[in-house]
Formats: sequence, C-alpha cells, structure tokens
Amino acid sequence: MRNIKEKHRKLRSLLKNTGGLVVAYSGGCDSALLAYVAKETLGSSSLCVLLSSESYPQSETDQALNTAAALGLSVITITESIVADRDFTANTIERCYFCKKRLFARLLEIGRQHSLYFVADGSNRDDSDDYRPGKRASEELGVISPLREAGFTKDDVRKLSRQLNLPTWDKPSLACLASRIPYGTKIDSAILQRIGKAEQLLKERGFNQVRVRHHGDIARIEVETHEIKRLAADENRLDVEREFKKLGYLYVTLDLNGYKTGSMNAALKSL
Repeated sequence: MRNIKEKHRKLRSLLKNTGGLVVAYSGGCDSALLAYVAKETLGSSSLCVLLSSESYPQSETDQALNTAAALGLSVITITESIVADRDFTANTIERCYFCKKRLFARLLEIGRQHSLYFVADGSNRDDSDDYRPGKRASEELGVISPLREAGFTKDDVRKLSRQLNLPTWDKPSLACLASRIPYGTKIDSAILQRIGKAEQLLKERGFNQVRVRHHGDIARIEVETHEIKRLAADENRLDVEREFKKLGYLYVTLDLNGYKTGSMNAALKSL
C-alpha cells in the first residue's frame, strides 16, 4: 500500500493530466482536500462549484464558503430547489442517482463555459463499501474521482489534510439531509428543515458527529458510541426530548448502535 506521500504525488499527477477541471465542492473533508490540491497543481485552471439547496443546512453552505476563502479557492455557488424535482422527492432507492445526475450535468455545463472539460468529485475508496447510486450517475457522465483513483481512504484524506494544515481535517462527515429519511417517504422542505434544526440542537450541545433519522413522528438519534452515555444522561436527555418535541416529534429515541454512515440503507436488505 502506498504511503501518504506517494498517494499525494499520484493525486497531483492525475490532476495535472486533466489540464483543468471543476471540483464538486461541499466544504467537507474530501472535497476540500481535492479542491486544495487541485488549486496547488492547476492554479486558475481549477474551479469549485458549490450547490446550495434545501438538502443542506445554510450553516454548512456558509462554512463551506468560509473554508474556501481561507484556502484561496475559486468558488461558484449555484442555488437549486431540489424539492422541485419529483424524481428526488419521491425518495425511491434511486434518489441519489437523480440528484447527482442533475448536479453533475450542471457542473459539466459550467465547466464548458470556462473551457474546463473534466468534473471531479471527492469520492474515496471507502465510499465503495456502501450503496451509492450516485456513482452510476458519475460514471454515465464521465465524472472522475481522483482521490479514489489515487488510492485514498477516508483515513488517508484526514491524515494528508492535517499535514497540509487544512481546517477540515477533522470535520465530521457530511451527507444530504434526505439521507435521514426512509426510502418511500416523500421528501419535502418542512421535513428537511426539521431534521436540520434537530441536528443543529445536538451540535450546539457539543455532539459532533450526529444524525437524526426521521421516521414520521419518531426521531432516531445517532451519535458516536462513546457519546451515547452523555446524551442519555438526564441533563441532556430531558432537554433534547423537550426541544425535539417542540419541532414536532412525538417520540425521541436514541440508537444504541451509535452513528453509522448510510444506516438507512440497511432496509435495502429486505427489499
């Protein structure tokens, strides 16, 4: 297995060979590293595009822009109402495919306008372990994944980000708010806003990596396993229950398995 320095060199080589590209930028650990190395390697021939929509809290968009400014990245922000897409709001198991295909098509169009003919996402090798229909959209449109091609795992991404002094090196993993909703439950702005507010409440209480899984009247909270005891303590449990009920949840539960990326995909095994 190549070490971090070798993977970094491989990444720079892959990016240089494109001659210029558009980075699908979210401000998360993966895309921030990719965007930073692309800027180092390609200079003005790299461009970041950030999607602002109901599927991400505004606070995340603001933070992504602040990170880009600190790193000297060139960013274009596009705003779309994702809930206007019926294929997306129907929330079938192909939800991510429809979303990514629409997003990547926009990025390819923006790239052509700037004479940049490659679009890159921040997927790494670990992303192959989960159900990701968005990957099919990227393959159909020719979107490249330089981090994955260079052999980066999530741990590698964090290690190199730390070596490069990127502020995102320990940033909790991001995911679209729709990933908190069971397949088959129609998505609307009100649900996305409720989930976003619920997760923000937990973050304000010092819980870093959180997910609030939305099951109608039930909120199923996931935090890291070492944080379960703290959340279950009366001083947090009672406060969180009260605030979640104000948001409209009738029942508030704590998942004893703790945080797990893509946990809603467990239901796919029964389909």
